[in-house]
Amino acid sequence: MENNIKIEKRIEKLRKSLFEKQIDCYMVLSEENRYYFSDFKGEDTTFYESAGCLLITDKSLILATDSRYELEAKNEAPLYEVCIYKEGLPKEMPKLIKMLDIKKIGFEGARLSIVLCNKIIDEIKKANLNTVLIEADELLDLIREIKDEQEIELIKKSLFLAESVFKDASNLISTDITEKEFSWIMEKKMREAGASSMAFPPIVASGPNGALPHAKPTDRLLKEFEPIIIDWGLKLNSYCSDITRTVLIGEKDDTFKRVYDIVSFAQKKATQAIRAGSNSKEIDNIARSYISDNGFGDNFGHSLGHGVGLAVHEGPRLSPFRETILKPGMVFTVEPGIYIPGWGGIRLENMVAVTDDGSIILNTI
Repeated sequence: MENNIKIEKRIEKLRKSLFEKQIDCYMVLSEENRYYFSDFKGEDTTFYESAGCLLITDKSLILATDSRYELEAKNEAPLYEVCIYKEGLPKEMPKLIKMLDIKKIGFEGARLSIVLCNKIIDEIKKANLNTVLIEADELLDLIREIKDEQEIELIKKSLFLAESVFKDASNLISTDITEKEFSWIMEKKMREAGASSMAFPPIVASGPNGALPHAKPTDRLLKEFEPIIIDWGLKLNSYCSDITRTVLIGEKDDTFKRVYDIVSFAQKKATQAIRAGSNSKEIDNIARSYISDNGFGDNFGHSLGHGVGLAVHEGPRLSPFRETILKPGMVFTVEPGIYIPGWGGIRLENMVAVTDDGSIILNTI
């Protein structure tokens, strides 16, 4: 019952947005958004396969899926009428459109492929319906950007479990193992600790490989006196965590100390400026300017951070190209880095939640 009340509140927020945008129905397609608005946990095994969609209007709630998910849908999404299609969603859409009497359908452009979109449009035309599809990703993004207290607690639990795994696994870092081997150690321990899945494949990048922000683990042995970037996260109770730490085997030389301190202080300066009403672009600029002022402006190319929740990458973004006014309940990473070709890289990543009077770092290590 409590969960249904939570879902109903989310649906009402979306319905209000639909009314303001004069959209009759929203077609929810992504796995995370289906779960967020219904509690249906059906998984999309690939981008080209779907566990179904939600159709949300001012009065109706439809969960359209195929027979594989019928029992799951009925058990997990009691607020929805479950519609089972036999020939795929495009063939079913005209029937649903007539039943719901809708003319404008908002949809997730980031999830609906051109192929599937064209198939739906073709079926609508064949049925001589005047219904149009309108890309409206921002309606869902703006709702999901603000986490409630329960969501933040779930994110903290996911993060705490990920941290506890690293505390255990870090004792195994040595010159006797490869990047791939340590990545597997992290993944195995996360699974054994209770993670439902990885938030993303763990990154272990040592020495020169660390100059690649999204390096894939290789057969390269970890070596003394080289920076080792370790980036990992897991899913627990459907919510993600995301952390990066940079470590070293042996004594730290002057280069490591200098670069590490610059990255660490850039992260600290940016985090201290985060509060409700601040601008995401300005927060990014605080860290970026500090790194640039210390001679490494060309060595920090990616955005400062990204939102984390049901997806490991979601809104808001802390970016030099996007402006978002930060609000209480937003949760995102702060992850400056410096990447030097031939030497390696240093990245430090914490998760931060915006509060009414500032922000809190969710990490404990």
